[in-house]
Amino acid sequence: MQRYLGKRKELKIYISNEDTFESKPLFEALLALAKESGISGATVMKAVAGLGVHSEIHSFNIWVLRQKVPLVITIIDTEEHIRAFLDEAGKMIDEGLVTMSDTEVLQYHHPKFGEA
Repeated sequence: MQRYLGKRKELKIYISNEDTFESKPLFEALLALAKESGISGATVMKAVAGLGVHSEIHSFNIWVLRQKVPLVITIIDTEEHIRAFLDEAGKMIDEGLVTMSDTEVLQYHHPKFGEA
């Protein structure tokens, strides 16, 4: 089944894989908060390289066991859901960039979507 969902907001949170919150990886803490907050879904993407606010280039190197690389968490939901999530998420992020933009969801495919 597919369904048109219309205008939504896209939230992007740019952090590092080394960022933590209460001794666990920050991205995991943010995903757990998103689930608790009823966010429709979230995706964490690991970047190959990035240049951050400190003007340092962080990139993947196959020869290094522990390395700092950028992560991007993307969430698409209503503005109300995202702003409620950010009220708590903002307290967890010590360093990073958070953006929100308009997006339009054209289709969402899932076999159980729309079932009562």
